This record gives sequence, C-alpha cells and structure tokens, in this order.
Amino acid sequence: MKLTSLALSVSAALIASPLFAQENIQQNNEEQDIEKMVVVSSRIAMPLREIATSVSVVTKEDIELRGYSNLADVLKVQASIGVTNTGGEGTTSALRIRGEEGYRTLVRVDGVDISDPTGTQVGPQLAHLQSSNIQRVEILRGSQGLAYGADAGGVINILSGAGSEDLSGNVSGELGRYGTTNLAADVGGTIESLDYYLSASNYQTDGFNSRIDDTSLDQDGYENTTIHSRLGWQVNEELKFGVVLRNTSGDGEYDNCFSALGTNDCENEFTQSNLRVTANYETGNSGHEFAYAKTIVERENFTDGISAFFTKGNVERFEYLGNTVFNEDHGVVYGLDWEKEVISSSDLSRISKGYYLEYQGQFIENLYVTAGVRHDDNEDFGEHTSMRLSGAYIWAVGNDELKLRSAYGTGFRAPSLSEIDYNNSAWAYAPATDSDLKEENTKGYEVAIEYNLHNGSHFEAVYFDQKITDSIEFDLASFSGYIQEIGEVYSQGVELIASLALSESLHLNTNYTYNDTEDTTGEQRIRRPKHLVNVGLDYQIEKLTVSANVRLVKDFTDSVYDSAIFQSVRVPMDDYQIVDLSARYSVTPRLTVFARVENLFGEDYKDLAEYNTKGQAPYVGVQYQF
Repeated sequence: MKLTSLALSVSAALIASPLFAQENIQQNNEEQDIEKMVVVSSRIAMPLREIATSVSVVTKEDIELRGYSNLADVLKVQASIGVTNTGGEGTTSALRIRGEEGYRTLVRVDGVDISDPTGTQVGPQLAHLQSSNIQRVEILRGSQGLAYGADAGGVINILSGAGSEDLSGNVSGELGRYGTTNLAADVGGTIESLDYYLSASNYQTDGFNSRIDDTSLDQDGYENTTIHSRLGWQVNEELKFGVVLRNTSGDGEYDNCFSALGTNDCENEFTQSNLRVTANYETGNSGHEFAYAKTIVERENFTDGISAFFTKGNVERFEYLGNTVFNEDHGVVYGLDWEKEVISSSDLSRISKGYYLEYQGQFIENLYVTAGVRHDDNEDFGEHTSMRLSGAYIWAVGNDELKLRSAYGTGFRAPSLSEIDYNNSAWAYAPATDSDLKEENTKGYEVAIEYNLHNGSHFEAVYFDQKITDSIEFDLASFSGYIQEIGEVYSQGVELIASLALSESLHLNTNYTYNDTEDTTGEQRIRRPKHLVNVGLDYQIEKLTVSANVRLVKDFTDSVYDSAIFQSVRVPMDDYQIVDLSARYSVTPRLTVFARVENLFGEDYKDLAEYNTKGQAPYVGVQYQF
C-alpha cells in the first residue's frame, strides 16, 4: 500500500495500539482530506481503499439509529452475517460469517479478546455483548485473520466511545415491550497527558417463553450489566501506556434443563472480567506495542434453584506487535504472542505460541499487495504454518474509482480443552471415544470488484470459497461426544453490496448473500440460509431521521431430536421476512428522543426449529449529551 497514506494523522501506520488506532480513526472522520482508516485487516491502521480483504464498517450513528440492544442484532444487517439464538436476549447465540460457526469468529473490544475459555468451543459469548457505548465496529469477513491466530475464521474489532479534549459524555434510557429497560451512560475526556473513558450499561427484560414445547408459557427473562473503562498516559512523543478494564455480568432464564422429572425452572449466571495493559513505543520509522491481557470467566447453571453446573477458566496472553515503514511504498507488520488457556474447574490447561510476519507494499502505482506467514506451536497438537496473500488494483474512472481485489488465506483450529475433556469423560462413548481428535484446517479465497463514486456511493460484488478439512462436530446422530468429520465442509457464494445516496436526504443500504454450503455427507449445512437479503432506507430531514430495514431469510434447515429413532433429523425451515422501523428526533443539540418497532408486522417466524422468537416489539427512549 502507499505508505505515505499510512503516515497521515501522526503516522497512522506506526500505531499498532487499539487506543492509538481509535484516536486516529476519529480524527480521520473529522478531516475530509484524510482517507477512511480501518484496523481489523492487519491490526494496524490502513486506508480502507487500499485493503484487498473484505471489511465492513458499522459506525456509532448506525448503531444508534438501528437501536438494537444486542450487538449481534446490529451486525446481522451486514452482508454474509447470520445470527441465531435459543429464545431471546441472553440465550445461547451464534453469529456466523459466511456460514462458519460462531466460535470461529474472533471478537475484540478495545484490543481485549472476549472469548470464553470455558465454552465447549472457545469463542465469544455474544449473547452478553450489548451495543451501548460502542463507537465503531469493523468486520473482517472470511478466513483472513492471519495476525490474530489459529481460531480466527472471521474477526470483529470493536472500539468503545471516546471523549473530546474536554469532559463529554452521554446518558440514555429506553423502555419497551416484554418489560424491557435499557440504561446506559459514558464519560470521557483528556487531562493534560491523560485520556480516559468510562461507560456503564444495564439491560433488563422479562422476556418471553423461549421454547415451543414449553406449555407453561412462562417468561424467560434476562439482565446484563456491563462496565468498561480505558485509560491512557502519553509519557512523551514516543511512549504511551494504556489499560483497559471490562466486566460483564449476565443472568438469564431458560427452559428444558436437565432434571429427573424435567423442568423449565432453569437459570444461568455468567461473569467475564477482562484486563489489558499496553505500552506503545514509536521510534524513527517503526512502531511497537507490548501487551498483557487476562480474561476470567465464571458460568453457573441452576435447576429448580439448585446449582447443576459450574465452570471457571481464564486466559493469559502476552503480545508483541510491530511495524516498520521502509519507504513510502514498502513496509512490514510482525508480531508474536504467547497464550495459556486454563479451565480451573476441570484442572485443564494448555499453552500455545505464535509468530507472524506480513509484507505490505505498492510495486506500481495503485497496485497494493500483502504477503504474510504465521507459525503456531500448540502444546497439545504441535506446529502449524498458515499464510495470507492479497492484492488490490485501483483504476480512476473520472472522479470515481474502480477496484479489483483478491485474497487467499489458510488457518487451523485445535480441539478445545472442553472437547477433549468431554470425550475423556464418563458421558462419552463410541464412536466419539474412538476418535483421536486432531486440528481442523481451513483455507479460503475471494475475488471482488468495487466501484466507489465521488459522492460516497459504493457498489461491491464478492465471490468467496472457503473449506474446512477434518472439522470437529458434536455427534448429532448418537450423541456420543465430539467426532472428526472425514472430508471437507465448505461455504461458497456471492455477496452483492450497495450503499447509494439517492438524494441529500435519502440513503439506501442493501446487501444480498448467496451461500451454497455442504457438509461431509453432501447435505446443506444446518442453520445456514442459502439466501440472505437486507434492504435499508435512511431518511433525514432537518432534526428527524427515520430508518427502515427489511430482512429476508430463505432456504435453510435445522436439526431436531427424534425420540422415536433416538437421533437427530433434519427439518426444513420456513422462509421469512422481518421489517424493523426506527426514528430519532433532535429536540435540542443535546437532547434526542428515539423510538423503534422490531418485527413491525408481527411476523411469526423461527430461526431454530424448537425456539420462539420476538414478536412485534415497540421501544421508546431519550438520550442526553453533555
């Protein structure tokens, strides 16, 4: 890439820290002559126009206008993203990018990896990730997460809010159907060489009956409290220290937990605490970040008020990330990481190490290429080398630009500690106990063409193809445990994306994803719609902004247990379309009132065969900025 662009806004290419990256992105948004920057592709700030991977950006304005309380609901209007949950807020949720399982998606908040080490597969607990107080989300679609490590089939990079040089912040409150309340506040600013940010939110809902077969019609409620803080100290022009602290607590109710007589009096408690400490040092043409992070997770389930399951675990991680600019056309990004996973409740642990190097350059004008390699060493499963190659070429078409791009990447996922432990437990039996689990291998490529108009309109067409060899799945045929699928599972398809300024007041955002998936038996992979469509219209006139979004989901299946034959069977699911409507009105420059209706026409639909979904749900709220 043309590295002079990266040097804009205090040499953005030299800034690896999420704290620095966020500050520079915000500056870029304010200055019209600086290109839009993203961090997610290679973990350093890069101009979006020069990147050859598939990246989507969701802004604070997008999040506030849509209004959804859970971030997964905000993100599902983006291309190639499907979301399912087991019956409402706080229940088990999965976000699939291009049809890949949610645990293959890495989620970071201000550089903090929020993966749960105690999960059956190590992945983010998206049910507990609220949308309040988020400034920006960057989504890297596909198996292109070279700099992030083995489990990164897709990457979601989240940046929290930030105050101005003076003290500033927001306070908001919302209430709506199902006895829902959502309170949020944040504050941030700068005091000489210190910058700070603190946010808190509390979400509560009585919920609705989650399972279709629950005849008691009880409500399954949920409460979430999230506190997030960030502090930075600019020691001098070259050195900055930072710390991020985050705590999430979620308590929920659900149905059909294990009991001798069967019961729907089921509760779960989830607590996650995160710490990340960074030191960033710039010298000459290089930037360096040293980071230490720790995540602690506790989960407990209750049946009829009695503890039925408890687990606790933690992840410690040391990271070094560096980048060096040789000249305006050539540079490298490099790093290493050391990680220790622990499930203390089961006395399990594992250490893994990784090293990576990526070249970034512009050989001729407007031709941007990257070539990277990563080597991982897993204590249980040995060594693995992965790679990523990408290239983009840009043509000027009058005042507009046409970009052709392509990327190819590989990776792997080692069996999780929980998968291994389950197969060694008394609950497992053949064929799972006869399976000696090994790592999964992934590879994928994409080819895309983009057209960017000078008025901000954008068109994009992407073909993607990604495969997983030796995938690890739970045995749904006999429920024996975790087995290694022999052969390949794949997802391949097309993404069509358009963002069009129809007038000064009216903007269209739409995307269509066709995803042809297949498991090792040749069947369509369950819970992967073949067709996903989102059509959004935003209309702004003076102080009022109105947004409508239509989502169409078509041609997908699920799996349910058939007690007559003692195994799971596939069931076809009904196509559906949902309409959501929202509006915001600025009463004063500081005071805004807002409202939305989710599922405007009360569509009776299912994402999962055995679970209910939300009906028509209106909400109203108010926000005050200071």
